[in-house]
Amino acid sequence: MTSSEIFTPAHEENVRFIYEAWQGVERDLRGQVPGGERGLVEEYVEKVPNPSLKTFKPIDLSDLKRRSTQDAKKS
Repeated sequence: MTSSEIFTPAHEENVRFIYEAWQGVERDLRGQVPGGERGLVEEYVEKVPNPSLKTFKPIDLSDLKRRSTQDAKKS
């Protein structure tokens, strides 16, 4: 991302929504008891990984939100 990118309020709202939803999923995953009743959240792991995704790098939503907030303060 370059510092010249402008984030619209709708974009920031989407990032915030995804970030908060993912935090909830991670909280739910951590809170589940191993071997207990199946919870509402289940982690999906592919049995056969897709070779075209070898170079995939996850996006750090916390970092994206932090940079977006800092960029908004600069404007």
